[in-house]
Amino acid sequence: MATDMPSGQVSDLDWLLSGLVQRVPYTRSAVLLSADGLVKSLHGMDADSADHMAALAAGLYSLGRSAGARFGDNGEVRQVVVELDSTLLFVSTAGSGTCLAVLAGREADAAVLGYEMTMLVKSVRPYLMTPARQAAGAPSAMGL
Repeated sequence: MATDMPSGQVSDLDWLLSGLVQRVPYTRSAVLLSADGLVKSLHGMDADSADHMAALAAGLYSLGRSAGARFGDNGEVRQVVVELDSTLLFVSTAGSGTCLAVLAGREADAAVLGYEMTMLVKSVRPYLMTPARQAAGAPSAMGL
């Protein structure tokens, strides 16, 4: 399991994800993740599924960044949407180094879900930042 959270501990941000899922009809689950694919908080799925979703969402977000660099005048990724037969997957930026991934049923109103995701992120963006990871063995500023 690749989560940032200790096993069995509920993140302080789980209530935000729970509120989002409850506010938007047909929304199933949400995962807050670092841009490199580690789960920070989750609602509506087991830890193994959340790890898989985080890895998948980080990959989609990375592809979006690449598309922005190549075709979007280096524009930032706002949202990546994957439309499946019965499911919608939304991945959006949620702060520096952080993404929000949400799964919803096909019946969900994509505009409402996108709006609610944006409002959630805007309201708590400073708390959603994930600091950049140091390479293993790299000297820290504390040791200088």
